Amino acid sequence: MIYKSVTGPIEFNKIKTERYTAVIGKLKDIRDAQEAHRVVTGKYANSFDDLTKFIETEKFTITSQRDTSWTEYDKTFKIDVLKQGVVVDTLGYVSVKDSLFKNSDRYKNLRYVPFAENPKEEFVMKTASLDKNGYSASVFEVSVPKVKVLWGLDKNEVEKEVAKNSVEDVKGADIKVGSLEELSTNGNWPTSYDAKTARK
Repeated sequence: MIYKSVTGPIEFNKIKTERYTAVIGKLKDIRDAQEAHRVVTGKYANSFDDLTKFIETEKFTITSQRDTSWTEYDKTFKIDVLKQGVVVDTLGYVSVKDSLFKNSDRYKNLRYVPFAENPKEEFVMKTASLDKNGYSASVFEVSVPKVKVLWGLDKNEVEKEVAKNSVEDVKGADIKVGSLEELSTNGNWPTSYDAKTARK
């Protein structure tokens, strides 16, 4: 009994870390795709169907920017005046898919929550417009309840995990990226997961 009370939480944490790492990896991919969508279209995608279509069909414009200067005659002061500017050249285009996902097709399954009891369980994606200082900004949030990721594990340990709210833990009842209340594309996980989910 004592052995189980010690090894139970250790085993739970091992499984939890494995599952969270997979979920956070997907949330980071979703964030990258949403950021690309915003750069190209000016707003975030409203659905996974829109996001997948965007990844498959759209392209980034590759540009080169250089400073330039020239002299111009100022008729008022009757002198040559140095003017400065920026020249932007379009060098080409690269597909969003190749840029973000290289030779992988993992983008096709971004919507599905890893380790969920239902293999077709989807992340919840929400978008909105947020007014900040007279400026309307597009925001998004993608989330999944921790209980859906931790299904099948000890209920007491899951309850403790859902209640966690410190900087060393995934804060709150959901694992999420983005926010509908503030201009943020951050996740609610500690930085220790960033090294575990780094893509090669």
